Amino acid sequence: MKKTRSTDPASERVSASQLRILLVEDEPSLVVTLTDRLVSEGYFIESAGDGISAVERLMSDVFDLVLLDVALPGKNGFDVCRELRQQGIGVPVLMLTARGEVTDRVVGLKLGADDYLVKPFEIIELLARIEALLRRSRSDARSPAEGFAFGDVRVDFRRARVFRSGKTLSLSALEYKLLRYFVEHRDSLLSRDELLDKVWGYDAMPTTRTVDVHVASLRQKIEANPTHPEHILTVHRLGYRFVG
Repeated sequence: MKKTRSTDPASERVSASQLRILLVEDEPSLVVTLTDRLVSEGYFIESAGDGISAVERLMSDVFDLVLLDVALPGKNGFDVCRELRQQGIGVPVLMLTARGEVTDRVVGLKLGADDYLVKPFEIIELLARIEALLRRSRSDARSPAEGFAFGDVRVDFRRARVFRSGKTLSLSALEYKLLRYFVEHRDSLLSRDELLDKVWGYDAMPTTRTVDVHVASLRQKIEANPTHPEHILTVHRLGYRFVG
């Protein structure tokens, strides 16, 4: 199982070995079966056996997709999905259920689920649905509306809050604006002058050194190793590039 999350921006296909899936299922045999197959496909799998612990995991950690059973102890899948969306967590959700009624599928989708698969299902169909959702999520993430996740950091644009490993980060208003601009223009080369113009504004009259100071401060808060950053990269003499 691999935890690597770097991506090749030139590739349109989602690479499984870079992606984390939370499997929320209370049937032990199915957990074992699905985990074994998904791991063999290169995904990193973690599991939760009830709805309450699933919500706790998703509030405190970052996943690329959730396989969510409907019939769960403690809190059913519909309630889990509703709570995630109310909290602004936009992780793709694929619901798994033995219920095949149209009304159940409609309820799940209205609550924010992205897709719905009725048990029993063929594993090849599950893999195809997962791939499609991850590909769509990757495309949608290019223009984040409510949030964005990278590494162990989650940015909630709707509430202007930033979390790392589930804990709220204390960012200044300028640090938050700088991070948001980086996220919205990720993979692009951003000069110091552009950052001064777009983040600070003409009237602020800062210097390019101000940008470097704020970038260094932001790295201390979001990078695992600020001296060897993985996300806010320095492009010598030209500026910065954000990789997420």
